[in-house]
Amino acid sequence: MQILCCWLLRWWHFTFASGYAFGSFQTMLLTYTSGVVVTTLITLPNWPFFNRHPLKWLDPIEAEQHPKPQTASSSSKKKASKK
Repeated sequence: MQILCCWLLRWWHFTFASGYAFGSFQTMLLTYTSGVVVTTLITLPNWPFFNRHPLKWLDPIEAEQHPKPQTASSSSKKKASKK
């Protein structure tokens, strides 16, 4: 997701500069559209270099053994502060 955002941000800067330089809103929109298409073709397919370091997820049974910590309720804090 970070790669996608970085590429789109770069294209936005290039798009703004080209639209400003040419003074054309149409040029700006066409440049941005082509940037989105190129970014989509680069980042969305499941390319092998994205899977070089896969994440190891916990098994469902192991995740159940380690439950999430419970957050303290804020109502007891409010009652204590009123006294």
